[in-house]
Amino acid sequence: MKKIIVVFFVSLTSLVFVNAQQTVGGVTMPKKVMIGKTILSLNGAGVREKYWINMYACGLYLNKKMTDEKLIINADEHAAIKIQIISSLITSKKMIEAVEEGFEKSTGGKTKPFRKRIDQFKEVFSKEEIKQGDIYDIIYVPDKGTVIFKNGKIMPIIEGLDFKKALLGIWLGSDPADKELKKGLLGN
Repeated sequence: MKKIIVVFFVSLTSLVFVNAQQTVGGVTMPKKVMIGKTILSLNGAGVREKYWINMYACGLYLNKKMTDEKLIINADEHAAIKIQIISSLITSKKMIEAVEEGFEKSTGGKTKPFRKRIDQFKEVFSKEEIKQGDIYDIIYVPDKGTVIFKNGKIMPIIEGLDFKKALLGIWLGSDPADKELKKGLLGN
């Protein structure tokens, strides 16, 4: 029964890319994506930089254009983050460390209620080594949770709107991973 539910959920959340595109950091981001029957539009995109090196390109997809990060983080609506690795300097170990730091900042150090789910999310990056060109699609579906795809292959489904809020806080919170990337994701 659980397998049937997972297959059904995957069919509802599979991504279909729709025509028009935007290029950021040498990566083409589609202007629209379809998740099941829901069409999301590119809200904004940017590049995560560290020490002046482009690490990954990132796009935020929402039901409608929004510039208020608090509304985006708290909305119980479909949302998707697309990440494409553009630097060979990113390793699984470095990404896991960055994710841990991101959740620490996003939750103000209050990671205990999220620990099991954070560890589950970090497994996405530890199952196999990250390579330049890898694409991660992180999709929040109301009442279902956050589903993650790596290069089109489904990874774990992580439950909870609270997890989605903490996750988006990594990029959109008051202490984001990269302030310029945050501006880009908000369409500024």
